[in-house]
Amino acid sequence: QVQLVESAGGLVQPGGSLRLSCAASGRASSVSTMAWFRQEPGKEREAVAAIRRGDSKKYYADSVKGRFAISRDNVKNTVYLQMNSLQPEDTAVYFCAATAANYILSAMGRAAGYEYWGQGTQVTVSS
Repeated sequence: QVQLVESAGGLVQPGGSLRLSCAASGRASSVSTMAWFRQEPGKEREAVAAIRRGDSKKYYADSVKGRFAISRDNVKNTVYLQMNSLQPEDTAVYFCAATAANYILSAMGRAAGYEYWGQGTQVTVSS
């Protein structure tokens, strides 16, 4: 089993920045792909970004390209999401996810492909 613990989100003004982190424990060495998803009330969970172990191949949703950056520290078993130029439409609960699978780029954004999930953290962008 793998446990994922996310850092606290928060309230940010439009145009501001926030960095989320997610630490994996347990059988963290088995994790290959790690990702961030987000979900607004009444909507489906959507992929934000993902990163693969080894070659660090990255996936980004079109809505966050150029604004968000995903990275990972394999020694600390931690994945980060740097969010810049935040907008009100980025408001959501953000979830960290992990899988032992080493997905190709086109599969990295599918929620069904991740077996481990964090508890979620609220990010609110508002003035």
